[in-house]
Amino acid sequence: MAEVPLAGRTAIVTGGTRGLGAEVARAFTAAGAHVIAPGRAQADVTDPEACARLAAHEPDILVNNAAITGPVGPLERNDWDEWTRTIATNLLGPVQLCRAVIPGMRERGRGKIINLSGGGATGPRPNFSAYATAKAGLVRFTETLARELDGTGIDVNAIAPGPLNTRMREDILDAGPELAGPEYEQARTRGETSFEPATRLAVFLASAASDGISGRLLAALWDDWETLQPPLDADVYTLRRIS
Repeated sequence: MAEVPLAGRTAIVTGGTRGLGAEVARAFTAAGAHVIAPGRAQADVTDPEACARLAAHEPDILVNNAAITGPVGPLERNDWDEWTRTIATNLLGPVQLCRAVIPGMRERGRGKIINLSGGGATGPRPNFSAYATAKAGLVRFTETLARELDGTGIDVNAIAPGPLNTRMREDILDAGPELAGPEYEQARTRGETSFEPATRLAVFLASAASDGISGRLLAALWDDWETLQPPLDADVYTLRRIS
């Protein structure tokens, strides 16, 4: 019999109609979860009413995957409205959805929140300043929220999925080498990529196997996350200054 670590759980996966979101939704379904996977057309995460409607499903698991690339190129050439829209979608949207689902999770005494990190969260990403700023903020929000929810039974973590061939790769190619810089050639020559490491990590973080692991940024491709056992050292898998 196939393992069903998410049996009886309800999961929301934003941006779930394509790319990594769709693959996470499939993996969760195969693991036994009831999955709500709206795309942008079905649920705008920047809209408080849309977030309230999603929270009404009383999810046990929330995956904040919805994101946009935003403007590509030097900051002074970016369209300001697009820059701020990227922050709203990639950072404020996940924060708002967390605010909506946490009261129910608190009441039930359990919950799993997974935020999707991305390029620029742990280091500079020239020509993608809006995306990088939002993702760095999302990781620090993950750490902060985890501390706030300590002792509630709600775990909050972030996933760095690694480079994937998604719509964001197409955005880089569409921007061209002048605006995208070195990332254009990296995207152009990238071979086939697998979603499987990221989806396996998502299932792990959504399941009881990761209970007690919270406030961490885990890289699907490079971290030995399958062997993790709490309690973890305070600074591992976190954003910290090195002096």
